[in-house]
Amino acid sequence: MGKELQTKTKQSRRMLGVSALFVAALGYTSTSLAGATFKIDETKWLSIGAGLRTSFTATEDASPNRLKWSNDFNIDNIRLYVNGQIHKYFKIEFNTDCQTCNNGGQMRVLDVIGKFEFHPMFNIWIGRMLVPAERREMNGPFFSAVYNIFGAGTPFDPADFNLTIKSDGTSAGSFGRDDGATIWGGFFNGRLQYAAGFFRGLRGGANRDDNVLFAQRIAFNFLEVEKNPGYYTSGTYYGNAGDILTLAFSNQYQKDGAGSKSEPGDFRGTAVDLLFEKVLGDSGVITFNGEYKNYNIDGYGKSARLSDKINGAKTFAMFEGNAYDVSLMYLFPNKLWIGQLQPYARHVLAAPDNSPNRDMWEAGLNYVIDGHNARITLLWEYGDLLSKGLDYSSTARGKAIHSIKLGLQLQI
Repeated sequence: MGKELQTKTKQSRRMLGVSALFVAALGYTSTSLAGATFKIDETKWLSIGAGLRTSFTATEDASPNRLKWSNDFNIDNIRLYVNGQIHKYFKIEFNTDCQTCNNGGQMRVLDVIGKFEFHPMFNIWIGRMLVPAERREMNGPFFSAVYNIFGAGTPFDPADFNLTIKSDGTSAGSFGRDDGATIWGGFFNGRLQYAAGFFRGLRGGANRDDNVLFAQRIAFNFLEVEKNPGYYTSGTYYGNAGDILTLAFSNQYQKDGAGSKSEPGDFRGTAVDLLFEKVLGDSGVITFNGEYKNYNIDGYGKSARLSDKINGAKTFAMFEGNAYDVSLMYLFPNKLWIGQLQPYARHVLAAPDNSPNRDMWEAGLNYVIDGHNARITLLWEYGDLLSKGLDYSSTARGKAIHSIKLGLQLQI
């Protein structure tokens, strides 16, 4: 993986660290997923990588005057990845993302993880990391099967509900990450995979007793075993991992994990997800992703939401109800110039308990150049999910509208 640099003295090791960063800045690359990997000695190494997602979106009736189509260029993500091994059993991961790219740009911490990995069945991560959840969250934007997996998907988990970490009762993490610890591993040669952790969850507000959030995910691989770093997942392997059929269950719970300071509620979010990928005889690949969610907040009802809204109280008004997201795609076996075509169809439905339903239909075409490392997507979306968004009040309003997006994803 990249150049192997040998050192024999402490002085040359220090020089190697400086040289590695200098070479990376000049654009040094390798064919590995991690970008460039630099070997320091027999147990120590450092890898550096980057990821970019940028798009153009035109949405009906979304211009400033609400009468015409919008024309928006967006930097959706720009991430820097740094991973290293300090000892045979100890590793470190540090990633950043630009949370305010479209308002000038501000790089913020995404992941900071200390890793103790010593056995396939039992490993411990401590720091800021992904909270175990459904596959969409574990894929993240870069390893999902479709480009707009979050912007037009099922309701968010607590750690994704507010992208900025705050302590005023309106935040439980950022980008699906939270501060805590996760134990993960696999049994039966990795066929049964699990991840279980506890996290800070909602900070302040309804959570006056500082209760922790508990999260679990368990998955069974019926066919080929999925191989990903840690407890992460992918939405497709483009046929490179063989035939996949994986069923997973996840759950999150936090006492006083939603609502407001005066009207707290216990949050529970349960999800089931399924990935089926089949390599056909002509080397074409069929991929199906399915996800079902059921979220509930015990003790924070319709009247409490209305009261908090009238009084202007700071709330963590999570989604309550049911939702699903299904997609089906086919990867053509033959290349068209430098990539392969992958058309797909998708439907998303969110059915809140005390708010009108909203859904979204999507049709798209991926141009897959190098798997998740280089992909271009053209998609069309239609539905009122795009206009009602995160408004789960009983008065939520929004008409079905059209949207078109062209997205580019690059990673090294």
